[in-house]
Amino acid sequence: MKHALLSDMVKGWFVGDFDPAVLHSKECEVAVKHYKAGDHEGLHHHRIATEITLIVSGEVEMMGRRWHAGDIITVEPGEATDFRAITDAVNVVVKLPSAAGDKYEGPMPAAGLEPARPKGNGF
Repeated sequence: MKHALLSDMVKGWFVGDFDPAVLHSKECEVAVKHYKAGDHEGLHHHRIATEITLIVSGEVEMMGRRWHAGDIITVEPGEATDFRAITDAVNVVVKLPSAAGDKYEGPMPAAGLEPARPKGNGF
């Protein structure tokens, strides 16, 4: 048996092809994300990964819509989303596959335009 603490992970991410992680995997990434009302993340997209978000508790806004506990939102590669916690919220996020550096600011650029730059370390 192994033991770890979510508080030792980076932004709630605990499975994936990064450190620290309790399970290293190129197939997926998993996080439990805790937000305070008003927390937000800017518009971004993934070129490779599909991102699935389960709203465990609270109310959030993604892709211009409000979501509540029990909602599951699937964002496909190339779709852009932002995020805002309307209330305190807890989400479980799964990304398939684990693709380092696959988080880009803004919407997916149209074909032939300058590509967006990766955002930070991908989290």
